[in-house]
Amino acid sequence: MSDIQAVIWDFGGVISSSPFEAFARYEAARGLPANFLRTVNATNPHDNAWAKLERSEFGVEAFDEAFAVESRALGHEVRGADVLPLLAGEIRPEMVEALRRIGARMKTGCITNNFTAMGASPMGGLYKAEIMGLFHHVIESAKAGVRKPDPRIYTMMTDALGVEAARCVYLDDLGINLKPARELGMRTIKVGEAAPALAELERHVGFALGPSA
Repeated sequence: MSDIQAVIWDFGGVISSSPFEAFARYEAARGLPANFLRTVNATNPHDNAWAKLERSEFGVEAFDEAFAVESRALGHEVRGADVLPLLAGEIRPEMVEALRRIGARMKTGCITNNFTAMGASPMGGLYKAEIMGLFHHVIESAKAGVRKPDPRIYTMMTDALGVEAARCVYLDDLGINLKPARELGMRTIKVGEAAPALAELERHVGFALGPSA
């Protein structure tokens, strides 16, 4: 029997496909170095333009300019307004079905780094009420004023769900966001393709999540 009481999910790159593919296409089309946009986001990650946008310290216009300054400092100017549409992904139905099955047996949460103008971007369409309604609790960085990987956002979730971190599984597509969850005692899964992540999740929760379940 599994001792897991809750499964906590990231949204973009987990419930939906990763934006990194769109980043790569953008970089290739404009002759930018591979992974350039991820490098910009990873530079000064707790206080850069992206971090401030996701904590609602920046609006879209301020983000547009600040991202241009940061990317230019790394050798290639990219406007922030050009990056936001790249966040759009596609919902992974197998992940949604797994969320449904898990939610019927234990608690579920979603911790997502987003921004207040998300509805103006293509990614805003991903936050469909019928999917978000499957979670027992949702924490959005733009509303909470704190973002991953700040450890506080994970403890906010465990407090809201009424569970111990050690009884939780956390899924994210970024290692930097998994580290604090793991340090708090959570079991963690780094998500790339859906199938291997779901197979690992099945081992943690102790019941089948696939179509034959």
